[in-house]
Amino acid sequence: VRRGAAMDWKRSLRERLAARRAPQRSEQELKDEEMELFTKYYVEWKGGRKSANASYANIPRFYYRLPAEDEVLLQKLREESRAVFLQRKSRELLDNEELQNLWFLLDKHQTSPMIGEEAMINYENFLKVGEKAGPKCKQFFTAKIFAKLLHNDPYGRISIMQFFNYVMRKVWLHQTRIGLSLYDVAGQGYLRESDLENYILELIPTLPQLDGLEKSFYSFYVCTAVRKFFFFLDPLRTGKIKIQDILACSFLDDLLELRDEELSKESQETNWFSAPSALRVYGQYLNLDKDHNGMLSKEELSRYGTGTLTNIFLDRVFQECLTYDGEMDYKTYLDFVLALENRKEPAALQYIFKLLDIENKGYLNVFSLNYFFRAIQEQMKIHGQEPVSFQDVKDEIFDMVKPKDPYKISLQDLINSSQGDTVTSILIDLNGFWTYENREVLVASDNDSAADADDT
Repeated sequence: VRRGAAMDWKRSLRERLAARRAPQRSEQELKDEEMELFTKYYVEWKGGRKSANASYANIPRFYYRLPAEDEVLLQKLREESRAVFLQRKSRELLDNEELQNLWFLLDKHQTSPMIGEEAMINYENFLKVGEKAGPKCKQFFTAKIFAKLLHNDPYGRISIMQFFNYVMRKVWLHQTRIGLSLYDVAGQGYLRESDLENYILELIPTLPQLDGLEKSFYSFYVCTAVRKFFFFLDPLRTGKIKIQDILACSFLDDLLELRDEELSKESQETNWFSAPSALRVYGQYLNLDKDHNGMLSKEELSRYGTGTLTNIFLDRVFQECLTYDGEMDYKTYLDFVLALENRKEPAALQYIFKLLDIENKGYLNVFSLNYFFRAIQEQMKIHGQEPVSFQDVKDEIFDMVKPKDPYKISLQDLINSSQGDTVTSILIDLNGFWTYENREVLVASDNDSAADADDT
C-alpha cells in the first residue's frame, strides 16, 4: 500500500512539473477560445436556428475611403466612375426638343376659359399630358406640383406658363448642378477655391457681356468673381463651398445673366460679375496703390471711398485680416470691399463685427463703442466741427439695436435689429456718421428736390 501511495505521489508531482514547463497560451489564444465558447453557447441558447435572411450574417459595407494621392489607379477609376454617373444623369434631363414637345402638348390640352392671355389647364388634362409627354417628364406631373402652382383659380386650374417655367427652372438647376459637379475634384459635393476658379474661367467665353475683357485681365476677373461666392457662402473660411449652397443663392443667376447680349447699363452696374463692375473694383485698387507694388499699405487704404474711415478702424483691419509684411493683397481687398458695400448682409456684418470686437468677447460693450467713437470725435475736431457727446450716441445705438442684454450687443442682435449698417457706419466712418446725424435734413432736401422736379 505504501508503495502504491508513493507511485501516485510521484505521478502527481511529474504532472505538476510538466504543467509548469508547458508554454503558457498567449492573450490572443485565450480571446479566441473565449469567443469560440461564447459562440457555441449563444447558438445553443438560440436553439441553433439560422436567420431567415442570409444577408444578416454579414454587415454591409457602409464606408468607402477616398483613394490616397499615391493611389493613381484608384483615383482615375473614381474620376471615370463619377464622369459616367454625371453623363447618365445628364441624359435623364429634358433636351430642347423634348421641352418644345412638352410645350406643344400643354398648349394642345389647355382648359377654357383663358384668363386674359393666360392659358390654363385643369388636373384631368394635366394628367393626360403627363401620360403623353414621356418617362422623363413623369416626375413633374404629380398632384403635389399641381397643388403648389394652384392659385385661386375658380375652375381649379393652373397656368400653363407657370408650370412650364417651373419645369424649365428644375431642368436648369439639374444641368447647372451637373456642370458644377464636373469641377468637384474631391467628389464630396463641395467646390474648393481652385475648382470654382476653373469653372468661371471656362465659363467666360460663353458670356457675351464679357467679350470685351482682355485675356490678361481674366485672372483678376476670376478672382473678383470667386471672392463674392466665398465671402458670403463660406463665413467660417473653410476654403470650400457646398454645391447646393451655390445653387440656392442668387449669385449664379447674376453671373449667368451675362449671357444676355442686351443687358441694360443699369443692370451691368449693379451686377458684381459684370465687366464694368469688375473693372471698377480693380481700377480702384490700382488707384489706391500709389507705389505700384501690387499691395496696399494702411496709408494707401485710408483713401478708400470718401477717405473718411477712421485710423482706429483701419488699424483693426490690418490686425485681423491676412496681410503680407503689413500690406494687403487684392484678394483681401476684395473681402474688405464686399463687407463695406454690403453692410446690411449678415456676412458683411460678421466681418465688421469681428473688427469692432477688440476684446474678442463676442459682444460689443460701452468700452468698445467708445473706443471707436473717439476716433470719430477726433476727426470732427480736425474738420472744425463740434464733437457730439458719446453718451448720446451710445444711447441711440442701444435704442436702435435693442439687444437682449441691455449692456452688450451681440452679432445676432445687430443682424436682428436691421440697423447693423447704420450702427457700423456711425462707428467707423465720419461720412457715415455725418449722414446719420443729418438724416432729417437730407430727407427734407430730397423731398424738396422731388417737389421741384414735379413742378417742372
